[in-house]
Amino acid sequence: MHPPPSGRQHEISFGEQRAVVVEVGGGIRGYSVGERAVLESYPREAICDGAHGTPLIPWPNRLQDGAYEFDGSARQVDLTEPEKHNAIHGFLRWRNWEAAEHDAARVVMTTRLHPMPGYPHPLAVAVEYEIGEGGLAVTTTIENAGDAACPVGAGQHPYLSPGADAVLDDCELELRAATRILTDAERQLPTGRESVEGTDFDFRGPRRLGAQEIDFAFCDLTRDGTGRAWTRLTGSDGVTAALWVDEAYSFVELFTGDTLAPGRRRRGLGCEPMTCAPNAFRSGEGLRRLEPGERLVARWGATLA
Repeated sequence: MHPPPSGRQHEISFGEQRAVVVEVGGGIRGYSVGERAVLESYPREAICDGAHGTPLIPWPNRLQDGAYEFDGSARQVDLTEPEKHNAIHGFLRWRNWEAAEHDAARVVMTTRLHPMPGYPHPLAVAVEYEIGEGGLAVTTTIENAGDAACPVGAGQHPYLSPGADAVLDDCELELRAATRILTDAERQLPTGRESVEGTDFDFRGPRRLGAQEIDFAFCDLTRDGTGRAWTRLTGSDGVTAALWVDEAYSFVELFTGDTLAPGRRRRGLGCEPMTCAPNAFRSGEGLRRLEPGERLVARWGATLA
């Protein structure tokens, strides 16, 4: 029997909670509490679509022309979004990851990025998934394993679930973010910022999504007393799937999935934690410079609220 397209399936559970983490891309294929999905899954027999659940390293979102400069050196990486002449979501989405540690409620996926044209830096990467009383917690650790400084950003691409057989149109969305990053329509590259005040993108209080299409990053997040910022999606069943990010994540990209295949459109809300802004390898906004041996650590999680 052939393995599934996403490789080995690593299951973890705690009480009624269950998650599946995959070998290809090191991402989370699904997370549920009882019969209610928290993070929308993709089928076991299918190739991961829409970057479902995958870590986005060493940058999330888009890099204009795949070109950037670092420490006076001009660099070029492959265009992985060729129709828009961009590179997108880093290098690790289709690589094999290893389950370095795995017990009933926890798995640690690891991989190593070797120096390559356009990014001559080795990185040691680990993503820990753990389920407990507070729900799912995901910790990403990226270490500069080389002998020179390197640019690094991190993100991940989970989709909050609207509930079984439901679509986003009947959901209420809450994200307490004061600012939206504007992008051009053709290449979805940043063109500026605007306050959400008085716009259709003000979700600082829960509001019904309807048919609204969203594929933008938001920032200036309101945080609770623990430093977490929350996105909440309440389905027509009255259940709220919630995702939090820690202070390492300054941006959250929302994506209503309108460009996915017909059977997958608007079946989940892409809610993507990002440590840096779109096109950060060029703008530097939020981009981390890691010295040899230095680490970037970022945490997010999900639960039913």
